[in-house]
Amino acid sequence: MFLRALTRALILALSCTAAVAQKAPAADAQARVLRYAFPIAETGFDPAQISDLYSRTVVAGIIETPLAFDFLARPFKLKPNTAAEMPQISEDFRTFTFRLKPGIFFGDDPAFKGKKRELVAQDYVYSLKRHYDPKWNSPNLYRLENAKILGLSELRKQVLKDKTPFPYDQEVEGLRALDRYTFQVKLAEPAPRFHQEIMTDAGNYGAVAREVVEAYGDKIMEHPVGTGPFRLAEWRRSSRIVLERNPGYRDVRYDEEAPADDPRSQAIAAQLKGRKMPMLDRVEIVIIEEAQPRWLSFLNAQTDLMERLPNEFAPVAIPNDKLAPNLAKKGITMDRAPLVDIGLAALFNQDNPVVGGYTPEKVALRRAIALAYDVDQEIRLVRKSQAIPAQTAIAPLAFGYDPSLKTTMSDHDPARARALLDLYGYRDGDGDGWREMPDGSPLVLEYATQPDQQSRQLAELWEKGMKAVGLRIVFKVAKWPENLKASRAGKLMMWGVAWSATTPDGDTFLALAYGPNKGGANHARFDLPAFNALYRQQQEMPDGPERQKVMQEASKLMVAYVPYKLSGHRMATDLMQPWVIGFRRNPFVREFFKFLDVDPAIRAQEAP
Repeated sequence: MFLRALTRALILALSCTAAVAQKAPAADAQARVLRYAFPIAETGFDPAQISDLYSRTVVAGIIETPLAFDFLARPFKLKPNTAAEMPQISEDFRTFTFRLKPGIFFGDDPAFKGKKRELVAQDYVYSLKRHYDPKWNSPNLYRLENAKILGLSELRKQVLKDKTPFPYDQEVEGLRALDRYTFQVKLAEPAPRFHQEIMTDAGNYGAVAREVVEAYGDKIMEHPVGTGPFRLAEWRRSSRIVLERNPGYRDVRYDEEAPADDPRSQAIAAQLKGRKMPMLDRVEIVIIEEAQPRWLSFLNAQTDLMERLPNEFAPVAIPNDKLAPNLAKKGITMDRAPLVDIGLAALFNQDNPVVGGYTPEKVALRRAIALAYDVDQEIRLVRKSQAIPAQTAIAPLAFGYDPSLKTTMSDHDPARARALLDLYGYRDGDGDGWREMPDGSPLVLEYATQPDQQSRQLAELWEKGMKAVGLRIVFKVAKWPENLKASRAGKLMMWGVAWSATTPDGDTFLALAYGPNKGGANHARFDLPAFNALYRQQQEMPDGPERQKVMQEASKLMVAYVPYKLSGHRMATDLMQPWVIGFRRNPFVREFFKFLDVDPAIRAQEAP
């Protein structure tokens, strides 16, 4: 059986790498083209409608926000992007005023009818308002509503009540264009990090032009048009995405700040300083869901970047976390950095009658499930030690992380799990080897998963863990975008997924459990008043020990009520072919390709 499985895997790998070669015909020898693969398919390219990492990565290369993170700077540093300067922030952290650089233009598009279209303040006002328009069902509305922009939530409620189109031209107090290049945001409550959390996330809150949205209507997911360095040249859904240099992109020069204690970043900064961006002519992205063909495509130089080396190849590619000599001999280099994320081994839908609820027996069931699942085996066997166990949801490098904190979230204790189940009445009453609900009705856990190899390995761990404590579990397999859609709608009982930060702040991880975020970040649909109060409290506080203490209290409630079984915080190892120049992982810059170069002469010399 093993040989048959291996043969099937090899056949799949060869067919997929052949497909990569067919989909990426030989380019002009002098073209600067970056080729790499997504492990998960995109969903589309409209900032108001997407929430997945891969779609947002593409959009961030096309559409821009006023602010951005410096690519090389550590500690992470904000700087103006389309803004002329850093925003003016009132002393009470309720008013944020952004002034844009004049002379920034959208990429050419038929929607502009042959005219050059300048970026103006009203574009950001319109783009943020789109998230409040029920028509677009924005999965990221929760972040704006949490910020409490004056007047917009009330306007949305009125639209829903009256069942009328959203009145984009109606001015609200909290979001206004003061002049052609200046817009202002006013909040009902203090939000010291509003500019960092919202105005850097191009994948969701970048500026789009109203004419483009109205021209393409329901097809807007297929037509991203922005002011950024790239434009969408080709899209074959779930197969291939091609970005090409935006010929109208403004004159932006490479000027990233490398840390004094990082010689590699210092060398990159010196080599690329003053170069006009983007340096690439094209970015070609293929979707290869299985890890083995994705790895082979890199080894065969059909892709230039192995972003996030699949865990199963870590022992051969980076033994003891060092680049293997055979790869180093080829001129391949590596970059290794924390992802600043949290692995959610399972979300427990609180609206589900089996695993949801806040009564002692429901909490006990979730705690028992969490104790029965072996996080250590997940990290060692599936992730090949490329993660550290999570004690709370907040990840390293994010404000609020406490490396000294130990919780029960990382414990594996089947005996304690069985005792909890016995104590709260989850017993095997009919002698079939499986526990029933306290009232004697069947107890069956349903876990949503995907068809790829890693998901299958994780499912095996879940099955093993649940069997050890007498819990029956069944698996519902679907493609990742389908599971995402079902999860947002509250239709899944359990699902394993990960959550990545867009800024170096722990708020984004606590947002996973904030009640009003149901259908957004809060896939568990958890809604505990005590937690909600702590979340709101820390949101309004400036950074400091007092805020960190409140965040820790909120984190402990997440551990106690178990809306999620947390697993680990992942490390990412990226491998680059010798002709790729400038890569360093910055977890808060999605559009990393904006800062890279490819040397076609080295590629012609080194590539097989």
